[in-house]
Parts: sequence; C-alpha cells; structure tokens
Amino acid sequence: MSADAEQETKCLDSSLSAAQQVQEAKDCLETIPKHLTSDNTFRRWTIMDYSSAYGSGAITPHMVAQRLISAIMQSSDPGMDMSFFINYEAHDILKQATESTLRYEKGGTKWLHKVRACKEDAACVERLRSCGAILVGKTNMHELGAGTSGINPHYGTSRNPYDPKRICGGSSSGSAAVVCAGLCPVALGVDGGGSVRMPAALCGVVGLKPSFGRIPHSGVIPLNWTVGMVGILAGTVEDSLIVSQCLPICLRTTFTVFSYAAMSGEAETSQPTVWFNDCSDEIRTCCLSALDNLHKCYGWQTVEVTIPDIEAMRLAHYVTIGSECSASLSRHMDKQNRQMKIHEKIFSMADVIVTPTVGVTAYEIKDDVQETGELDYINGAALIRYSIAGNFLGLPAVTVPVGYDKLGLPIGIQFIGKPWSEAMLIHIAYAMEALCKAEYRKPQVYYDLLAGN
Repeated sequence: MSADAEQETKCLDSSLSAAQQVQEAKDCLETIPKHLTSDNTFRRWTIMDYSSAYGSGAITPHMVAQRLISAIMQSSDPGMDMSFFINYEAHDILKQATESTLRYEKGGTKWLHKVRACKEDAACVERLRSCGAILVGKTNMHELGAGTSGINPHYGTSRNPYDPKRICGGSSSGSAAVVCAGLCPVALGVDGGGSVRMPAALCGVVGLKPSFGRIPHSGVIPLNWTVGMVGILAGTVEDSLIVSQCLPICLRTTFTVFSYAAMSGEAETSQPTVWFNDCSDEIRTCCLSALDNLHKCYGWQTVEVTIPDIEAMRLAHYVTIGSECSASLSRHMDKQNRQMKIHEKIFSMADVIVTPTVGVTAYEIKDDVQETGELDYINGAALIRYSIAGNFLGLPAVTVPVGYDKLGLPIGIQFIGKPWSEAMLIHIAYAMEALCKAEYRKPQVYYDLLAGN
C-alpha cells in the first residue's frame, strides 16, 4: 500500500463491544460504483437483509425458524438425502427464535443483548449468541475433519446444492452446504488444511480463514492445534466481515481496516505462476479472467513470483496434522521457517498472493463410498493443493466465487495475506465479489427463507 493509503487506515480497538466493532468495520465497506456491477436475478439474503426484514415487521425470526426447520426436514427426506446436519434441536431453534422476536418487538434490533449463561459454549459460539445469532445445530463434516471430500459413512454425506450427485468438499462440508442452500447466511468451520476454503469454493460461497491466533479456540476440539483455525463460511463477503468482528479477537489491540477509496489503484497481487497453473484448464481460465477484470477495473498490478519447496511444505504440513507432537515435529520446523522467510519476501513485493482455491471442481459421489468412506489421493491432492501455506504458516486467506465450469459447478479464487491482514483481504475479496456477483447462479437446491419458497 502507498503512504496515502496508509493515512486512510482506521484502527478498531479490540476493547470495543462486539456491536461497536461490527458497525465500525462494516462502515469501512463503501458502496461499489454502479458501473462496476450489474443486476442479477439471484442474490443471497445477507445478515442485514434478515435484520431489516425483522426490524420492519415484514417477517419475524420465529416465522423464519419455522421455515428453516421445514426446509431441513425436506432436505433430509429419502428423495433428497442432502445430509446437511448431524443433529439439530427444533425446539431449541424455536426457543431462540422466540426470544429474538421478543427483542425486536420490545425495541428493535440490538447487536448486543443479555449474555446467556452457558458454560458449554465455545468462545466463538458464546460471542455469536451475545450478538443475537440463532444457533441452528451441528452441521455434517468429514469424520474427524480428516478429509477433503466431506464423505461421511456414519451420518450420510452432505451433497452439493449445485448438483446433489457431487461432493461439497471437506472437512466442513455441511457448513458450506447450508450456506449455499440458503438455510443460513453464515456458518462456522475449522480450517486445518483448507477445511473451510475447499468446501466454500466447491459450493460457491465465501470462506475466510483468519490468521493463527485471531480467534481463540476455547471450546474447540484441539485435533490440529498448530495449523487449525476457526473459520467463517458466508454467502457474501460483507457477512464474513460482520461475523469476523463478532468473534473474539486476541493477541492484537487493533484491527486495521482500509477504506475502499484508498484501495483503488494501490493494491498489488503476487501470482506464483507454476503453482497457479497446477489445476484444471477451466479453473485456470476462470481465475485468470477474474484476476484480469480486477486489474482492469481497479488498476491493481500483479507480480509473478516463484515459491520453492512447495512439495516439502506439503509433506511437513501432513506430518504436522498427523502427529501434533513436538518431538516428531522438530525436524520439520526448519521447513516452516524457510517457507516463512520466502513468504515474507513475497509480501515485501505485493500485498497478497493469489491462486485458485482448489485444483478441481466438485466430483461425483460414488455409490460404494457411502458405507465405507473414501480415500481418493488424486482428487484429494488437487483439492488441498492451494490451502497448505495458509495453515502451515498461519496466514489468513479468503476464497470468493468467480465463475463456473462447463457443468455449472462453482469455481473460487483465493487471496492469501500476511499475518493480521484480514482487513486487506476482505476489501480485495469485496472488490472481486462486486465484479462477479452479476453472474452468480441459483443452486439446484435452494431455500428462500424470507420469501418462503
């Protein structure tokens, strides 16, 4: 960023309430000029859409909750068998929705209301409750979070709303699917090797993986505590911003947010050419086209870079996930340190690294994996290919849908930033989304909870 852009930086004090952080951060997302966007018949309802509808009295949280429960039941019928959720409690959803309705009736929407006493809530869930969120249930996932497909022989396999014969990706398969299908504007997942970004890309939604340490893991099962981070899956970039400001933030006293005006003509992206091209032809063409549009509309520049030892980093990342034991990891720390130095050099030349999010689009679910599970090394390697650096080095990353392949399956592009640069990533993702959302398509399986159809 230039010196002029830095002067327009706004810092959000982490001591502010969740409500204040959300509002101040949201105010920094300026309206995209109309000439850069166009109307589209399909759009996802956002958090603010729900809030506005509730505030106007057009609909109540209780009515939406009833439609949600009906949609979940319909999606679980044998004829559809979408397997979005492992479990949910209808009476608990309705109880939360009734309380939310009363809050609106007694004085309008409040981001922050009385905190519930619930010792078993994870820190991120507790913060969401304090902001008025209705928690629906536990979404489906790949067993132990240890896979890229999302295939689960125990609870059924979450199916991709764009094509129910295909995978959602893993491990946070159900989280991506419920956002894609319109059941929730936002869901949480844990990203230890792309488990938020991969399913987000395959299901055509936004996936945000924060910097290591940005969101505390209290209450989250620490299976991969050195590389796994709580992440956000959302229908829009704005919703990912809102939720990222609701969640607990630690280790930093400020959160830097750049104004949109300061971004124009100032951002530089780095493109690791060989690595970037290691994907299907359709994904490469789509992502290059999206990147070219970003350059033309905003005047940003791309620097071509080379990232050596990617294979060594991949193996070290696998060992980290497999062991999480300092004695076993010690001989791999030199690879992590070397890669950190390489990425620091890249970030001295550019603001972000850009890649496709995955190397292939969603593939078909085979009949014989429903009972036994699946180990598909070829597709698994292609799906996780671009995720490893973010986890192994603790870097923030975001994926945004930018198009579709010839079968109508979503394609995502990924931006990776330096530590604590979520604000930069969100602004770049917001700009990218504005250029692509006119082409966004409605999934085959979609529930409009506000309109009731």
